[in-house]
Amino acid sequence: MTPPGPAATVCGGCSGAGPAGHVCASCRREGKLYDRGYCPRCSLRRRADALLAGPDGTVPAPLTAVRDAIVAAPSPRTALNWLRRGAGAPVLAAIARGELALSHQALDGWPAQRAAGYVRALLVAHGALPARDEALARLERDTAALLAGVSDPGDRRTLTAYARWRVLQRARWNASHRPAPHTATRAARLRLRSAAALLEWLRARGTPLPSLGQAGLDCWLLTGPPALREAARDFLTWAAARRLAPPLTLSRRPSRAGPAAGEDTRWALARRLLHQPGIAAIDRVAGCFLLLYGQQLSRIAGMTRAQVRDHGTVLTVRFGRHDATIPEPLAGFVRDQLAAPRRHHSLGAPPDTRWLFPGHLPGRPITAARLGERLGKLGVDGQAARRAALLQLAAQVPAAVLSDLLGITTATAADWAHAAGGDWSRYAAALTQTRTRPPRIQSPTKSMTPAGQQAFSIPG
Repeated sequence: MTPPGPAATVCGGCSGAGPAGHVCASCRREGKLYDRGYCPRCSLRRRADALLAGPDGTVPAPLTAVRDAIVAAPSPRTALNWLRRGAGAPVLAAIARGELALSHQALDGWPAQRAAGYVRALLVAHGALPARDEALARLERDTAALLAGVSDPGDRRTLTAYARWRVLQRARWNASHRPAPHTATRAARLRLRSAAALLEWLRARGTPLPSLGQAGLDCWLLTGPPALREAARDFLTWAAARRLAPPLTLSRRPSRAGPAAGEDTRWALARRLLHQPGIAAIDRVAGCFLLLYGQQLSRIAGMTRAQVRDHGTVLTVRFGRHDATIPEPLAGFVRDQLAAPRRHHSLGAPPDTRWLFPGHLPGRPITAARLGERLGKLGVDGQAARRAALLQLAAQVPAAVLSDLLGITTATAADWAHAAGGDWSRYAAALTQTRTRPPRIQSPTKSMTPAGQQAFSIPG
């Protein structure tokens, strides 16, 4: 007898095995039943409708797309288990019943924040909630908690003004003018913690901020938390400009960028990613973008599919103002990544995504931390590998070209050129005449394609 389910060619009755005993009561398909005479797919539909039913017994309009996405899950049994035991299912049910408002603020107050975060991504992906910069929202919440913990009213007023008109204002400007999937907020947190630590130290010694002298500051720098010392510069500059503190000198510590990977190590890692069998396309592509183009993990994680262009015989990628040619065999792996199903693996995710590297949250890209974990298992140290790539590129390409090609500032490119020992001072005059297109530069590891894109070759 042929097997039951979609693979069957003859039903139970026609095969002579007698009346079919495994027929879904809803769709009438023969197969293994799941719940009270219903197949897994129909059981999923029934349970989703029951979970998301509003006071009138129907699914509220804002949640219709979410319900449809859950019902269309590739694995009905996995979706059924999530509806029964998942931490996010009660959140959706509370919203459907009207017990929880459909808003970011309401989700911020849900006790299980991880579950609320998943539901938030699900709602945003299907248009039930407007998109929000989650990193900025977390910074605002953490700032409010930090201010609430300052006991002295005067210090709290000073820190509130600094947070509102300096730190948060700058973070909001960056979020609106430099759109990215994940806004960088680490520096902002350090500055706020540094300012709070300094004010607390002064309060413990009975010294008001306007009376802080150079000797007192030097004492705090020697005895204060090491991670917060350099971050205090921004607060002291802000306070001095508003005459809340005297102008003081805070010497800069030498930059400790860390070691760069050796050139042989870098190319060995690149060859491994390109030629060793069994490595996923996402790891090959992301790792080579790091090793060959010196891109930060945060920028790689947030790449969109539109940044890669297929010109038929040539594949290019855009990190900055100009396209860079992707050499073989890397181009083949990039095409594999583009050809992969354009969907997230998370439950309820939209069927399509614009991200080159989809993450585990619906409609969101992979995080830099997760990408770093994946590459770390392959022996790729993101920081050291990126420094090695930038040092080699900066030694061979003028800073202005490197800036346009890799999407970094000219000052940063110049710093890397100086660190690499490159001298491109004579290039400045020629730059004004060729600003509209990159110059033709030939080197053992780099060439210019006829179409005008920079091309990188990989040693065999």
